[in-house]
Amino acid sequence: MTVQETLQDLNDLFSIFDNPKDKFIQLMDMAKESEGLPDSEKTEHNMIYGCTSQAWVVGDRGDNSTFIFRTESDAMIVKGLLFLIEQVFNGHSKNEILGIDGNQFLTSVGLERAISSQRTNGFSNAIHKIQTELLK
Repeated sequence: MTVQETLQDLNDLFSIFDNPKDKFIQLMDMAKESEGLPDSEKTEHNMIYGCTSQAWVVGDRGDNSTFIFRTESDAMIVKGLLFLIEQVFNGHSKNEILGIDGNQFLTSVGLERAISSQRTNGFSNAIHKIQTELLK
């Protein structure tokens, strides 16, 4: 599945909900699907700065020059947001991931009005960290 197809699938999912609270519940349900990170990877190097909660991201090279990202947060909504990044970015190449506009990601999945500006900023910082530090 392409990055754009995954973004559209997520948009279709979140467009079902008119109430932002229902979107938050969906995000928290998605957070429960995340494997998270062991404590040994919750380091300062892996930390995402600018989040209202503690959050981390780890990137690994997969097969065929693709990448796999794993994320964690101590807040369920943030963990759900980070899980969206995993769903969209995992299994894709550096160029595909760099082609994503971090500022438009939440709009692409239909969450632009549901997420606070602080969480939006932290989410953008997570994408920025991936695109500038982890895609080596």
